[in-house]
Order: sequence, then C-alpha cells, then structure tokens
Amino acid sequence: MPWSPKNCVVVPIDFSSASDVAIQTALEITGKAERVHVVHVASPPTFLPYAGEVIPSVDLSRWVELAEQHLADYLKARPQFVGVCSKVLEGDAGARIAEIATAVHSDLIVMPSHGYHGVKRFLLGSVAEAVLRHAPCEVLVLRRAD
Repeated sequence: MPWSPKNCVVVPIDFSSASDVAIQTALEITGKAERVHVVHVASPPTFLPYAGEVIPSVDLSRWVELAEQHLADYLKARPQFVGVCSKVLEGDAGARIAEIATAVHSDLIVMPSHGYHGVKRFLLGSVAEAVLRHAPCEVLVLRRAD
C-alpha cells in the first residue's frame, strides 16, 4: 500500500483509549487537522431487557444529541486535536463509516480495533471487519495495545 500523504482521512471512534491513538495516527498521516474527519456512529439499542421485560427503544434524536455533545466534549478535552472535523452518524456502524468515507472522498480510514475473539466477537460483531468489506478506500486497522 503506498503511504503517500493523504488528503482526507476518516477516523471512526468509540471513545475508547484506542480512539486517541487513531486520531493521532491520522493527524501524522495527513499533516493537517482539517483533513481528518472524526466520526462516531450512534447505534442505540432497539430494545432494553430489564427484569424479564422488554422496554421500548430509546428516543433516537435524544441519543444522537447526547452523542454529539459527548463528541464535542471529547475533542475539546484534547487540544492536540483542535481543527479536526467531527460528525455523529446514526445506524449500522460499518455501513455508515463506509458511506461517510465515500461522501468526503476519503483516501484512508484509520480505525482502532478491540481485537475481540470467540464468543465476544460473535456477540459484539466486528465493525472493523464490516468497514473492510465496504470501504471505498484503503483501511488501516490499528492493533490493540494490550
């Protein structure tokens, strides 16, 4: 894969400690904060099981509003990321990340991986795997540090 400077890099984050590393990596690759698009995909649960009952799903607009505020606070608390573009999307994470990469004409997607295996991976799925299948550009999946 050619590692020429990239004009646009999408960085999907989940606010884990690996998110900081992914954003920093994208900044090093692009050299300019305005070329980095940090995205978070808000995927609220469709139902909440509680004490043997199923509670109706949460209000999607409120869920997205809270995610937008959390993303703004997250970036504000990290002055090294000043100037990056940010956006909250809703829906299936893998598909939405590929869609935003297409929309902004991304050269690269840089994303952290939790490295789940076995039952955990089966239950939680793999956003990185879905992005790899659908991405319109190169994808750099960062290995988990631990």
